[in-house]
Amino acid sequence: MLTCPECDAAIDVEVDDLDEGDTLTCDECGAEIRVVSLDPIELELADEEDDEDEDDYDEDDEEEEDEDDDWR
Repeated sequence: MLTCPECDAAIDVEVDDLDEGDTLTCDECGAEIRVVSLDPIELELADEEDDEDEDDYDEDDEEEEDEDDDWR
């Protein structure tokens, strides 16, 4: 049985039908959950990875701005 990483509610899904990268929705709290690994099965909140991607993007922007300042 799988549980939601947000609210610990049981998630009713056939484990054999899961693929890495699949997105599920918790019926209890509505959280979007991503299948990170199949062996062992690992779930994470889909928003967590999206937030990390946004943080990386912001850091890249700052580095580009610093490089632009160096030419002066």
